[in-house]
Amino acid sequence: MSDNGELALLLLGPAGATGLYWALYRYYRNTDKSHAFEHETEVEAQPVTGSDRKIDDVHGTRRSEINGNNVGEYRTRVGTAWRGGSS
Repeated sequence: MSDNGELALLLLGPAGATGLYWALYRYYRNTDKSHAFEHETEVEAQPVTGSDRKIDDVHGTRRSEINGNNVGEYRTRVGTAWRGGSS
């Protein structure tokens, strides 16, 4: 009789670990509740709009920066983007 009890106790460890792993996996992954964009979202193609107008030529590295760059104005760039402004 004690052999059956010991065997049950030995099997309880791996069974419990497997159950805990499965429960945590399901809790954190939510695979049954995730959104499958490719299958559940309908995307309709729209005609391309805009134009291909040539603006400027840059050859080699004569000009290393773009005109009007705002690299040094970090607070302005972040503040404008944070408030929902464009640029």
